[in-house]
Amino acid sequence: MPTLNDIRSTFLNYFAKQGHEVVASSPLVPRNDPTLMFVNSGMVQFKNLFTGLETRDYKRATTAQKCVRAGGKHNDLDNVGYTARHHTFFEMLGNFSFGDYFKEAAIPFAWELITKEFGIDKNRLLTTVYHTDDEAFEIWKKVGVPEDRIIRIATNDNFWQMGPTGPCGPCTEIFYDHGDHIWGGPPGSADEDGDRFIEIWNIVFMQNEQFEDGSMRELDMQSIDTGMGLERIGALLQGSHDNYDTDLFKTLIEASADVTNVDPYGDQNVHHRVIADHLRSTSFLIADGVMPSNDGRGYVLRRIMRRAMRHAHLLGAKDPVMHRLVPTLVQLMGAQYSELGRAQALIEETLLLEETRFKQTLDRGLKLLDDEVAGLPDGAPLPGEAAFKLYDTYGFPLDLTQDALREKGRTVDTEGFDAAMAEQKAKARAAWAGSGEAADQAVWFDVLDAAGATDFLGYETEKAEGQVLAVIRDGALVDKLEPGESGWIVSNQTPFYGEAGGQVGDSGVIRRLEDRDEVALVEDTKKFADGKVIAHKVTVERGTFAKGEAVELEVDHARRSAIRANHSATHLLHEALRETLGAHVAQRGSLNAADRLRFDFSHTKAMTPEEIETVEREVNAFIRQNSPVETRIMTPDDARKLGAQALFGEKYGDEVRVVSMGKAPTGKGHDGETWSIELCGGTHVRQTGDVGTFVILGDSASSAGVRRIEALTGDAALEYLSTQDRRLAQVASELKAQPEDVVSRVKALLDERKALQNEVAQLRRELAMAGGAGQANGAVAKDVNGIKFLAQALSGVSGKDLPALIDEHKSRLGSGAVLLIADSGGKAAVAAGVTNDLTQKISAVDLVRAAVQELGGKGGGGRPDMAQGGGRDPSNAAAAIKAAEQVLGG
Repeated sequence: MPTLNDIRSTFLNYFAKQGHEVVASSPLVPRNDPTLMFVNSGMVQFKNLFTGLETRDYKRATTAQKCVRAGGKHNDLDNVGYTARHHTFFEMLGNFSFGDYFKEAAIPFAWELITKEFGIDKNRLLTTVYHTDDEAFEIWKKVGVPEDRIIRIATNDNFWQMGPTGPCGPCTEIFYDHGDHIWGGPPGSADEDGDRFIEIWNIVFMQNEQFEDGSMRELDMQSIDTGMGLERIGALLQGSHDNYDTDLFKTLIEASADVTNVDPYGDQNVHHRVIADHLRSTSFLIADGVMPSNDGRGYVLRRIMRRAMRHAHLLGAKDPVMHRLVPTLVQLMGAQYSELGRAQALIEETLLLEETRFKQTLDRGLKLLDDEVAGLPDGAPLPGEAAFKLYDTYGFPLDLTQDALREKGRTVDTEGFDAAMAEQKAKARAAWAGSGEAADQAVWFDVLDAAGATDFLGYETEKAEGQVLAVIRDGALVDKLEPGESGWIVSNQTPFYGEAGGQVGDSGVIRRLEDRDEVALVEDTKKFADGKVIAHKVTVERGTFAKGEAVELEVDHARRSAIRANHSATHLLHEALRETLGAHVAQRGSLNAADRLRFDFSHTKAMTPEEIETVEREVNAFIRQNSPVETRIMTPDDARKLGAQALFGEKYGDEVRVVSMGKAPTGKGHDGETWSIELCGGTHVRQTGDVGTFVILGDSASSAGVRRIEALTGDAALEYLSTQDRRLAQVASELKAQPEDVVSRVKALLDERKALQNEVAQLRRELAMAGGAGQANGAVAKDVNGIKFLAQALSGVSGKDLPALIDEHKSRLGSGAVLLIADSGGKAAVAAGVTNDLTQKISAVDLVRAAVQELGGKGGGGRPDMAQGGGRDPSNAAAAIKAAEQVLGG
């Protein structure tokens, strides 16, 4: 029986033999489609090829594409685990033709692969075609499908459109008949929604272009886009009707059973299925650079994680388990997707951290949900306000609450949830706009088609001559730029570096060769058209710059040198962080500007001062080595064999530039001794000593699981250190101490200040307890509904003093409740306490909330025995005390 890995290989190998380029899966975060949150089909990475915006050196391609459907329009999350074929992560097998073959070859390819390579019984197959597509109908007859098993479909199920306008065309689909023991009818029938006939392959014929008025014309370049779900065809070839019965899912389900000690195929099987599916999507998303957060893609990742974690909780897991399943997944899929293995440590650490955090609130949230449901009539939906409270207080995404209620036969009042969200003025989670190039990207592909790719000369020189090939202003091609006008100039070659990989674009000047006094100031440089066109953002100071002009391009040397130093320093910093913190450290972003550098990296906690000092010391040690910075061109595979670090989510071509620096016995590089070796297209110093000096300014959180270091190099670092020295000398002078004694002197002053503050606070408390200094003299407890209740309005006391006073009053009362209100700088501070014998009857939180409402505040919180709050109007203390009495029943 073939495994999923075997089936994937058979598919790719078959099309490779038919002259197709085997193209690696693109990352799950799309680069060329701003409408998508995640890649959800095989054609996404080829969109610019289908639309003609891009060309490559092949016209046939085949892929096994990673896909996620868990957000936005394509969202399968709610059904995952409960059905046979829904997944958040799946692999889409596909073959593509970009103006090469069409229907006459695509259909025979599919039939031969399915019936001969996969060996599927022809008599179990039937096909559909669009009702007017006679050509496809005849080709299916020609390959041997009987007419009665070719069904014409008149609906959009068999007509594909990229959007309201643009490429479109009919589809043909191949269905498998599982037999009459399963309910369902063939496609197009009244019973087509049954499970008997299952679609296994869809072939799209991109043959038309649709216009806004509804008219169509035939495309000049007709193309093929196909898609076959690996999990679905795998289930069929392994003799099952359920994707979760395939070899890969069985292994993951059994691994889930091992870590939870729950039968994998018993009545709790659905929980294992959810965990197995969600393990794949979360792991691949993290490997492709997505980290859990509260918005965008990171929020979808967190939702998937938390859904899996709740199902682990339902299996009785007391400790985090998801991270323990990652090695099994890497073993199953790491050979095909090497990014899984490279990110394994980060995936495990992220899952462990998220599950540990979520477990702290999961039990309380589920208890609240049970309490809310217990008070509802049979079948009634959960009120939206209650669902929102779960979301707002316990971090329960709405779909997690819906998932939990599904098992109870209930739903959620989603309109009420939305209303509660709006009432609190929470940030609306609008449809993700994604990322991509600007809306006018077509102009840059026009430039590319007309002028070709820009030749970058900046590795060797900072000054060069070139010819202006294109001038752009306000998003459109123009003939020239006049004095005072701003726009973009594209030349055939340039020494200017276009912003990429975290390195900012160069600035400088462009001069006309005929008259060097005619100057355009280059403010920035960027790359367009998939990085192939380098464009200079300019403002013309003198003269006219027109298409066809010969020009001299000169980079600002001082700024470029500072940028180079910062960029090289980030490479040394990256390696120092990996050596100090661990192999899980991976670059998540960077900024290499002229005045500073910023480096984001995967790490889940703040660095200690000792770790920061170690990293800074390591970087400076390799700067002082003054070792050469070497660059070479090689294939990505050869670079990785040398130990080169690649940036998560970065797209690399057939050849990459490898930058290595620093000598240490670490076993990296061609000499086995290189310290830092990375894939990088940026500009760098010649020797590490050119960086000068490296100083870390600080470590901070960038996002969940990502830390950020900011640092300085060269003259900026020296100036910073000099400034710090001057400040230290000034402080020492003020303290009348030597610079080396400043720390101990400041510590002594702080200790003295703290002792005085404690002494003053103690005196205030004693005065308050004695009823002096304007206090309500000799406050006496009163009986309220059988409970001793002491309430007092205080002045000259801060809110910080109230908890200690509460404890003293509780001690004196023995049994009872206390409410204290302090006028603290024109605002009211409130504290309440309840002795332990009464906390089952009354809560200090309720007392505080009642009082705070009268004082012009909101909320208040704490424990049943001690709570605090605040308000804006201390003059209303009497009403606040009365409100608290009413809580006690007075």
